[in-house]
Amino acid sequence: MDKLIIKGGKKLSGEVTVSGSKNASLPVFVSTILAPAKHEFSNVPFLRDINTTIKVMEQLGAKIEGNGNVVRIDTRGIDKHEATYELVKTMRASVLVLGPLLSRFGIARVSLPGGCAIGARPINLHLKGLAAMGADITLSHGYVEAKAKQLKGARINFDVSTVGGTEHLMMQLPQPKVKRSWKTPQGNRK
Repeated sequence: MDKLIIKGGKKLSGEVTVSGSKNASLPVFVSTILAPAKHEFSNVPFLRDINTTIKVMEQLGAKIEGNGNVVRIDTRGIDKHEATYELVKTMRASVLVLGPLLSRFGIARVSLPGGCAIGARPINLHLKGLAAMGADITLSHGYVEAKAKQLKGARINFDVSTVGGTEHLMMQLPQPKVKRSWKTPQGNRK
């Protein structure tokens, strides 16, 4: 379409269904690795990258089911810390499992991702950020191997803008310890 001509003067009415965002869904799905529980998401677009992310997470041990545009993810059974080449090669965003697996298990092994249709988009900034947070990162036989007892907050300055890198690293922020109950001066528990 070369141009769109709109003639005004008439009141607009009706409904428009707004599709869910793939670029929002992928990091949200992966972030569930950090919280072993059942999760439910709605307005999820069913696209190839969504299906690939589901397959990667199932390979790690998650139970996932979908109904229409609702996806339920149970991450309690995740018991693997390796995402293999067969799946990761098909989608660059698969590297987002690296940080959550590292945070959950203290170790992660994730294949280097495949190419990208819109050009070179390396993951070096993801790795630089994880290293700044205390991860020991090595590249071996086409895999990123990471180890850390516990990641810690760090000041990270990227050389270039990276939305995915920022999302990836923000998932790893250490959670504060919360005191769940305490005694009041009268000795009652709240």
